[in-house]
Amino acid sequence: MRAVVYERPGRVALRTVPDARIERPGDAVVRVAAAGVCGSDLIFVGRGLYQAGQRCGHEFLGVVEETGRAVTALRVGDAVLAPFCWADGDCRHCLAGLLTSCADGGVWGLGEGSDGGQGEAVRVPHADATLVRLPAEALTDRRLAPAVLALADVLPTGHHAVVAAGVRPGSTVAVVGDGAVGLCAVLAAARAGAERIIAVGSHPGRLRLALRFGATDTLAARGADADRRLAELTDGHGVDAAVEAVGTTPALETAIRATRPGGTVGFVGLPHHDTAPDLGPAFFHNVALRGGIAPVRRYLPELLPEVCAGSLDAGALFDFTGTLADVPAAYDAMSGRTVLKALIRP
Repeated sequence: MRAVVYERPGRVALRTVPDARIERPGDAVVRVAAAGVCGSDLIFVGRGLYQAGQRCGHEFLGVVEETGRAVTALRVGDAVLAPFCWADGDCRHCLAGLLTSCADGGVWGLGEGSDGGQGEAVRVPHADATLVRLPAEALTDRRLAPAVLALADVLPTGHHAVVAAGVRPGSTVAVVGDGAVGLCAVLAAARAGAERIIAVGSHPGRLRLALRFGATDTLAARGADADRRLAELTDGHGVDAAVEAVGTTPALETAIRATRPGGTVGFVGLPHHDTAPDLGPAFFHNVALRGGIAPVRRYLPELLPEVCAGSLDAGALFDFTGTLADVPAAYDAMSGRTVLKALIRP
């Protein structure tokens, strides 16, 4: 089969690799119908954090093509969505809702020998606990498919940030980062009833999309300028909650400084800090830091019905559609910020 693999820092390629196949009784093989390229893919590829030949991609949906003998909840032909990690569903961490900490879990493409989502098919370990059955139209409806694909990672990650930050009806929220996760956090904050949502970024088109997703204010600024203007927008009081959706030291420091004493920062940007963040303002103002990697599978039963009903729709994030052969170009375009998020149909 064909799959996208890592070649060298900053470069991926489409290659022929061994077919996905059942290896354990709880496995399923999913034929990929749509896959996404994520900002974290760019970080891992750009910084050379993969091994040569390692599969890429962790966002996909498709059709069950084969199941192991222990799989009971799924049938061949089922339309399914895969969260970005697999998990057994019954260890103590999974039962506590932290499926991303499953001792027998992993992330597509990162575990040794695991398949990546940017390929023609994927072997899914612990298929019963990992995969979520979808209505058939989630694969065929051109409007619905992108909205559902956002549930593989970025939409639940934005939701996780809002949950971690304790956003409530009437809250004032700052979202630092105008990538897909930050925009999904705007959408999630609006869903949670925030009264005021300040989207902080640098890309005009993305900030316009933030307004469409529910932001009340946008702010194209960084560093001290962002600090000053956030203070002005909140009359010096700070926001009740902030979301950090970038993963860099400046973004985390901006989120902390924007938050009122006793408030909370939900941090979900994949960390790639070049320097240690200054946590002094968090310490002296009792600003809580909560967040981390999103347990996506935990949130899907809550979010999927709203997505399928059309009341929660992040499909507009996808502004590039191509085939597997177009994935290297999609990585380049996303790295250059001319594309926000790519949808790939094998």
